[in-house]
Amino acid sequence: MMTPESALFAACELFAAHLSLRALDRLPDPLQPSDETEAYQVQETLNRKLSGAGFGELAGYKIGCTTAVMQAYLGIPSPCRGGILSSTVAAGGVALNHATFRRPGVECEIAVRLAGDVPASGAPYDRASIARFVESCMPAAEIVDDRYTDWRTIGTPLLIADNFFGAGCVLGAPVHDWGALNEVAGTMLINGAVVGTGRGSDVLGHPFEALAWLANQLAGQHREGQGAGLKAGDLVLTGSVVQTNWVAAGDRVMMDLGRLGTVEFSFG
Repeated sequence: MMTPESALFAACELFAAHLSLRALDRLPDPLQPSDETEAYQVQETLNRKLSGAGFGELAGYKIGCTTAVMQAYLGIPSPCRGGILSSTVAAGGVALNHATFRRPGVECEIAVRLAGDVPASGAPYDRASIARFVESCMPAAEIVDDRYTDWRTIGTPLLIADNFFGAGCVLGAPVHDWGALNEVAGTMLINGAVVGTGRGSDVLGHPFEALAWLANQLAGQHREGQGAGLKAGDLVLTGSVVQTNWVAAGDRVMMDLGRLGTVEFSFG
């Protein structure tokens, strides 16, 4: 496993790229995470540094590559997670500053808020057993940022270390009676035009399958002495039902998640 010192130096490189909006390339070999274990070690260190620099505490997690459309787009066959820091969470109606991102994009997601801690001792979780920890569901847009010289060549571990494109999210109103999430239809509109559609069932068959994946992954790492499990109040973005769309300054965005409602925002 990567030493704590190497993880810190790698995180410092990613941290500097975040602050300067410098395009990130592969790191020098001693700092380049070689697998997912090392990637999450660097990610945890990076998020502590970002928190210390005013980005807020860890508010939850985003899960990437939970749908066939995103797995095909990114060429990554399995889910990956990133952290969400509290300063990057916004409510619908916000005008985001396009200039604070390198190359921002938007994704259409079903988000969940947890009502209680998810104990590692209860793993493995499945769709049914994880559901009792969910307090509410929300229509959401994940904001992603292409911070890389070429994300196709820098390697999946480095993408994971850098929170897997994560740059924040915009949330709609919470829904406490969410019904059959696998039947929820999602539509992304930019400047009033439909640019993509999907369904809740595209997310590993059901968004709670993605949530169970995350709970089990965090529980496994916690048992190995890394990180903490899911906590009460955590926000989780379960994965985009629509392929990423890259946006320009002035764009108006709406995510319509059917009976879960809509969320609208813009880029200034």
